[in-house]
Amino acid sequence: MEASEAMRVNRALNKMSKLYRVAKARKLAALGLHPGQDVLLWLLAQEPGGMTVKELAGRLGIEPPTATRSLARLESGGWFRREAVAGDRRQVRILVTQAGHALVPAIERAWAELAEEAMGETSEEWREIALTTLERANDRLRGIVGDDVLAEE
Repeated sequence: MEASEAMRVNRALNKMSKLYRVAKARKLAALGLHPGQDVLLWLLAQEPGGMTVKELAGRLGIEPPTATRSLARLESGGWFRREAVAGDRRQVRILVTQAGHALVPAIERAWAELAEEAMGETSEEWREIALTTLERANDRLRGIVGDDVLAEE
């Protein structure tokens, strides 16, 4: 790849990453969430029996202390509750409350709106090409840096 093309690719990906993050943050702020909290709450809501902090951290690809900090930031919203795990005082199970479940459709709508806004009037064929290209690039980068880098997404 020539230097000018490499610069163009780098500039486009960096801009997209920053712009997407800001746009997502604005949509989530309207829901009282920060980027990353949406994924955490959505993931928890998919498990009717809840998850331990360790299980949640594993699913998110983060360390348990990071999951604990993220949960602490979310706690004031009343979107989940903690229950002791029978037989293990060190463990707590995180369960989404009715208020948390009520927020999930709004999170999914925000994601859908952002995807639609980002892709615009792009045809289905071009969307598929763009997504396939981005997914392949992600796979190649994941092979270089490993899975643990994408803890928030």
